[in-house]
Amino acid sequence: MARTADDDELRIVIQRVARRIRNNRAQGDLGDSQLSVLFYLEARGPLTPTALAALEHVTPPSMNRTVNGLEEAGFVERERDTADARKVLVKLLPAASALLAETRRLRSAWFSDELASLTAAQRAALESALPALRKLAGA
Repeated sequence: MARTADDDELRIVIQRVARRIRNNRAQGDLGDSQLSVLFYLEARGPLTPTALAALEHVTPPSMNRTVNGLEEAGFVERERDTADARKVLVKLLPAASALLAETRRLRSAWFSDELASLTAAQRAALESALPALRKLAGA
């Protein structure tokens, strides 16, 4: 199937919406990858740096730098894996949980405000696009 100008516009608009959502965060000096790591740890529990690198599609040395920054900021700590003392797990600290809750609140508030500015027809159009967007998000 040939790509059209509408395809490019749709991609650009989706990227802009995603960027605007991501810009709503509790602490502005954390990067997207740092925040993403915190969200993974919240959802999955303690993980090895290697597992985090795989989830983020980065190299282990790059993930090590990310974890170092999060550790210095007081958001995570490393601990020995009780099942295998050769491994280190990265776990969330309470400050990270509070930061993630506030980030989620800010993002939800921004998105709700933006949705409220739409007409009923625009809102219905977005809702009808949900199945296609879900499919794209799962691809």
